[in-house]
Amino acid sequence: MQSSMIGKIEKAHRYAEEPERIRFRSLEAEFRGSHDAYTVRLVGDAWDCSCNTFASQAVGTCSHVMAMQQILSSMLPDSARFRTADAGSS
Repeated sequence: MQSSMIGKIEKAHRYAEEPERIRFRSLEAEFRGSHDAYTVRLVGDAWDCSCNTFASQAVGTCSHVMAMQQILSSMLPDSARFRTADAGSS
């Protein structure tokens, strides 16, 4: 293996240990829930989920979005980490 590649691999390992370096601008994921698979999206700091709960709740969140917020918390700005429809409409 070339020495330049070894250095890149070592740097990648250091970066991987610092997830706060990463900020998502957009993300789309399939979330396999208990009853079905749903599409969870983050665009900017606004979340969306294709589940019925997200669409029907005035708070603009659901368990799938909340799970993604917890999983990605160190890589999200506060505005996306805690954002719900109510928080975004102020």
